[in-house]
Amino acid sequence: MTEIKHPINIHKHYHAHVYFDSNTVKFASNLCGQAGKRFDLKVGRVHQKPVGPHPKWSCQISFSDKDFDQFIPWLSENRNGLTVFVHGQTGDDLKDHTDYAYWLGDTVQLNLSIFGGE
Repeated sequence: MTEIKHPINIHKHYHAHVYFDSNTVKFASNLCGQAGKRFDLKVGRVHQKPVGPHPKWSCQISFSDKDFDQFIPWLSENRNGLTVFVHGQTGDDLKDHTDYAYWLGDTVQLNLSIFGGE
């Protein structure tokens, strides 16, 4: 998997998946809510179980290239140690979750088998 630690703005649309656990669910939920309000972004459900390729609990934030330069530094600064998986939205799920994958914090092994990957 190609991984770049610091996201770069090369796509039109993105997802940021904030990962958390039972000890950090409240903080993560508040962080995602703040992101939605501050940047007028679409925030998904707070999943307290693994969903899709994500092996940890997560909340998805959808944003565009126009939001990127303000949102990503804010998220990086305010994540308080949480791992955030950021990826482009190109229509190719496998590439989006591998070639166009960026991490804020620790990397996590995704379940790529749902995309026909490893």
